[in-house]
Amino acid sequence: PRQDKLLLVRDRAGERPLFYACHDGVITFASQLAAMAAALPGALDINGPALDRYLQLGYFSAPDSPLRGVVKVGPAECVTLDGQGARTRRYWRWPRAQPPRIDTSLDAFDAIFREAVRRQSEVDVPVGLFLSGGVDSSLIAAVTRSLHPDKSLTAYGLRFGEESFDEGEFAERVAADLAIDYVPVWVTPERIPGLLRNVIRTSGEPLADPAWIPTALLSERAAQDIRLSLSGEGADELFGGYPTYFGAGFAERYARLPAWIRQIIRTQVEHWPPSDKKVTLSFLLKRFVQGDTLDGVARHVLWNSSIAPDVLARLGVIPELLPWEAPDNASLLDRIQQYDLERSLAEGLLTKADRASMHSALELRAPFLDQAVMEFAAALSARDRVQGIQTKVFLKRYAARYLPHDIVYRKKRGLSVPLSRWLREEPLRDWLAEALSRPELQRAGLNLTEARSLMQEHMERKADHGRALWALAVVSEWTAWLDQAARQCDQP
Repeated sequence: PRQDKLLLVRDRAGERPLFYACHDGVITFASQLAAMAAALPGALDINGPALDRYLQLGYFSAPDSPLRGVVKVGPAECVTLDGQGARTRRYWRWPRAQPPRIDTSLDAFDAIFREAVRRQSEVDVPVGLFLSGGVDSSLIAAVTRSLHPDKSLTAYGLRFGEESFDEGEFAERVAADLAIDYVPVWVTPERIPGLLRNVIRTSGEPLADPAWIPTALLSERAAQDIRLSLSGEGADELFGGYPTYFGAGFAERYARLPAWIRQIIRTQVEHWPPSDKKVTLSFLLKRFVQGDTLDGVARHVLWNSSIAPDVLARLGVIPELLPWEAPDNASLLDRIQQYDLERSLAEGLLTKADRASMHSALELRAPFLDQAVMEFAAALSARDRVQGIQTKVFLKRYAARYLPHDIVYRKKRGLSVPLSRWLREEPLRDWLAEALSRPELQRAGLNLTEARSLMQEHMERKADHGRALWALAVVSEWTAWLDQAARQCDQP
């Protein structure tokens, strides 16, 4: 029988987006905000509180979206819409707090992971790989080659002229060892502004992750040859791969030091000069000491924030973060991994990957986000995830079955962009100055005078405001697109 209900369901990990709006009895829903903007009647108003949270986090967490009245469906959420309104329920949650009782041996995982890669790679279209040379993407490449020993495979990897940001030599070596063709994609600042405007136009939303545009470049090149690529998203969050996971334990002990000692340390650290190199000790320690009065998850959020609270305050932004419900009786490591899965992975990293790839009509699949793989990771003990300063303990033991020891155990670097230096130089310096002069930023509630002061401090190397300036420039480009979209909606 007809029930007059609409169900909107987002996948467990949040690999794909989903939005909806209710207006005058009409329900509009889409996987991209650009489509929503084109379909919605009336004004396209900025969601001010959500934008404030975006500036701190670098992404929009459900139910936030940048447009007022448009709701984002969260990962593993089901929304029921009917005559009584909208009701949201979570149909699945990573079961780390109540781990399944399963065999957690290397052999058991091998069977699960190989099946996940097999299911996601056996398709009727050309398949490729995103390969950074890190353990996660290299493991996927090795397992894929093991499953398809005679198949022609191509891997695509980003290259940077700046040595501390470039991992291409590792990716090339892995590809050569596995008899996989390797296509390098060089990232230069000249492509950034134009491609940023294009991906904003197709997606309809801002995203502060500086790796968004390089990922779009990678997808653009790969889409010339293939229609689907495998990627390594999710491994760090599931298996305990981030340095912040062992840093959380150090922070708990640091917080027990007398306040006067911590103040001396903080004063010394904050006077260290900025550097253009990749994730320097100076940057890490400054973030570390800033969170010494916060509890575990709040401190973790601060460490990973796009713009630090003191800089936000200068811009006139004091975000009120959305509540997040931690699992009952969960350890600190469990809580921050769960937070990363449900927030920074689902709403940040996967958003980046999806918007960047779909701009070129390339589908990305992440074998680590297969449900069986996620539930296996939930069953691992804390020592199988993080031991001392060792991360991804279990996954690296498993990867050593397929990859050389020095590839598995080399220092984690991650995808980053030489943004701080690029913003000081042409052509991005002039582009940034123009972006920070647009009146749309002021209408979005930001202090333009302070924004320009941040740029001046950055140019004079008094501070490294690279991530903050990038986040503001992305908002500026997005508001310019929004104004254009609104004008088009007004045309008969």
